[in-house]
Amino acid sequence: MISFTIALIALVIGYFTYGSFVERIFKPDSNRKTPAITHADGVDYMPLPTWKIFMIQFLNIAGLGPIFGAIMGAKFGTASFLWIVFGCIFAGATHDYLSGMLSVRHDGESLPDTIGRYLGLPTKQIMRIFSVVLLVLLGCVFVAGPAKLLAGLTPSGFGDFFWIIVVFIYYIVATLLPVDKIIGKIYPLFAAALIFMAIGIMVMLYYYHPALPEVWDTLKNTHPDAEHMPIFPMMFVSIACGAISGFHGTQSPLMARCMTNEKHGRPIFYGAMITEGIVALIWAAAATYFFKNGDALGTAGYHEDQAAVVVKFMTEHWLGTFGSALAILGVIAAPITSGDTAFRSARLIVADFLKMPQKKITNRLIISVPMFAIGVAILMWSLTDANGFSIIWRYFSWSNQTLSVFTLWACTVFLHQTGKPWMLTIIPALFMTSVCSTYICVAPEGFQMSQPLSYSIGGVATLISLIAFILYYRRFEKNKKSVVS
Repeated sequence: MISFTIALIALVIGYFTYGSFVERIFKPDSNRKTPAITHADGVDYMPLPTWKIFMIQFLNIAGLGPIFGAIMGAKFGTASFLWIVFGCIFAGATHDYLSGMLSVRHDGESLPDTIGRYLGLPTKQIMRIFSVVLLVLLGCVFVAGPAKLLAGLTPSGFGDFFWIIVVFIYYIVATLLPVDKIIGKIYPLFAAALIFMAIGIMVMLYYYHPALPEVWDTLKNTHPDAEHMPIFPMMFVSIACGAISGFHGTQSPLMARCMTNEKHGRPIFYGAMITEGIVALIWAAAATYFFKNGDALGTAGYHEDQAAVVVKFMTEHWLGTFGSALAILGVIAAPITSGDTAFRSARLIVADFLKMPQKKITNRLIISVPMFAIGVAILMWSLTDANGFSIIWRYFSWSNQTLSVFTLWACTVFLHQTGKPWMLTIIPALFMTSVCSTYICVAPEGFQMSQPLSYSIGGVATLISLIAFILYYRRFEKNKKSVVS
């Protein structure tokens, strides 16, 4: 419990120290008018209270991530604690803050446009397609889990297919309506429930005070299939949203279009990520306890990647009936709400590309209906394959982290071009480049190469990225000197 406590305190301190440092580097301007004021349309651009934006941002970026990802990541042992803390403070929260504030500075533009602004037009076009695919996959991932759980809680006539259709009907309504109608009204309540559930688990951790393994005792890989699931890169992809997530960069523009003051960026973007890191840390600690004591607790069957069932078991046994109700909110409502904002973000990305204003509902339908049809088709396939959900989750996780790589490189170029310390983001950019390139080589759903070969390719890909930045740096500095002379 000492490692857990230190990690918890480190996350809080990180917000007030490193978060302030990142904010000072960006230099938010409280006198600059935000997109919510300059582009108000009553649908997506709409001023909202800061506390409400924070709660919506937290729920949007959380979903299943800090719960499912943390539980699956906890299988790797105490190394998961370190990744959540350091990844969240120095990579994830910095990534979220800079990408969110860049969207605020550029009229609430979508993430692919921000990436293209700094990495070039070809990259922007690729990222538009990549982001939409990621968001549709995420919408599917965040339907499958809740649908299976709802099917288990309702009469046999209401199976997975029924609940998938119900959730997608909700998706359509929430995606098409103005941001203040559903998202602005009920999401803060769901976010509060998710936070309250995590706090309840944390309190019970201290109440039971289990003998959790300490970081200084061992960083050994405790995954049941450690031979084929090495900590690097597997853990860094499994624990995505709890440490760093490219998906967050697609959600930040939604709230960038609702902010009324740039000074609110740190609590909204950096703060929401730190909060998610705290939730992920709590669930990682709780999962570590149950994985270690599963046989004694009669939970051996919960060692599988059925995180929704694991959460239900934890909350029922530690928090009672009320905890079970919170589990339903946390594991069903939270991912569903992240799923609908994923489709909303996809709609806005396509709308920006087509330059199609979204004030008319017919324009929203033209873009949304094909995406929903593709999402339903993917989910129907997943129901016919025993490993369908796991496959979708792993592809989502990898594409999610890969998107964060491009966002970090775009932020690095922004920092360099504006004369700010670009080392702030280039280190996490290089690290995540190594993680993603190695993962796709070694993963079962990737090229299934040997570990030595995968590590070599990952190292070469990272080196190429560094060389490309150095070449850009020299070219930029040379052009700058020629302009001055």
